[in-house]
Amino acid sequence: MKKSEKPVKEKKKGRKGFIIIIILLILILAAAVGLGVVKKLNPSGAGLSGTGPKTAEESEELVFAVNTTEAVLGPIADYFEINGEVVSASSVETYADTQGILARLYVGLGDYVREGQVIAEIDPSRPGLNYALSPVKTRVSGTITALPLNQGDTVSPQLPVATIGDLNNLQVITTIPERFISRIRIGMPAEISLEAWPGHLINLVVSEIDPVVNPESRTLEVKLDVPGGQDKIKPGMYAEIRLTTDEKDSVVKIPADSVLRRLGEVFVYVVVDDKAVKRIVVPGITLGGVVEIIDGVQAGDKVVYQGQTLLEDGVKVRVIREVQVVSK
Repeated sequence: MKKSEKPVKEKKKGRKGFIIIIILLILILAAAVGLGVVKKLNPSGAGLSGTGPKTAEESEELVFAVNTTEAVLGPIADYFEINGEVVSASSVETYADTQGILARLYVGLGDYVREGQVIAEIDPSRPGLNYALSPVKTRVSGTITALPLNQGDTVSPQLPVATIGDLNNLQVITTIPERFISRIRIGMPAEISLEAWPGHLINLVVSEIDPVVNPESRTLEVKLDVPGGQDKIKPGMYAEIRLTTDEKDSVVKIPADSVLRRLGEVFVYVVVDDKAVKRIVVPGITLGGVVEIIDGVQAGDKVVYQGQTLLEDGVKVRVIREVQVVSK
């Protein structure tokens, strides 16, 4: 019996040794993995030498890259653009006194005529009856702008023989949508550009406002006087009109893209001591990508122009580039 017990004891000792070796390998492997995780979380090795974890001041701070622009002080104007037509300010139609045939026509388009001048003659004769020719005289001086009848046409007192306009006194007629009526006033400045003369601008003012809104088109007719000496502008021309509805001289201006709107707040970020500072603003006129800032920003402030969407108040920023977007 003693001889058979010896091999059993040796087998138990072998198993214990094998288990101990496995446990040691597991502990060594666990220690190695733990050390790797610590190094990954703390590559600098701080806190591993017994000095404790890094303090808040020693932690790495996130920095946002932004572009800024300077808020400037200058004028701003609000306007809207519409289309119009050049017409003679005074245009008079000339009629015959009797019915008959247009026997003679003494004028052509563009001719200048004086008050009382004979421009045509009407033959009022009937079959079997011959009458003297009846003259057609002008009632005003001006330029012939329309001749709707030709020689030989039948004429009646209800049909105009010619239209006479004063080409030295021109106007631009346009119609304003009803929603903009409150912004229109006599004397309002405007400028027009003509398709026939690209780049040539003419300054005008609103001279007449129709007191009645057209019930069908829901528009209001407005007339603008053309200053004298404008040889390039002719009646019938198509005009593009820019009506200035509001002008301010000294306002703070920034790019409209700099303004953010979140949860009912309107604000911008201004860079102060390498930090983004949130400023609640009150915007005013917005036109052509530029916005007036009534309150919240001063001229000279460095406003974040690009990269502001991810910012929070007080975060650290690094200015990559300063761009001057708005002119003074």
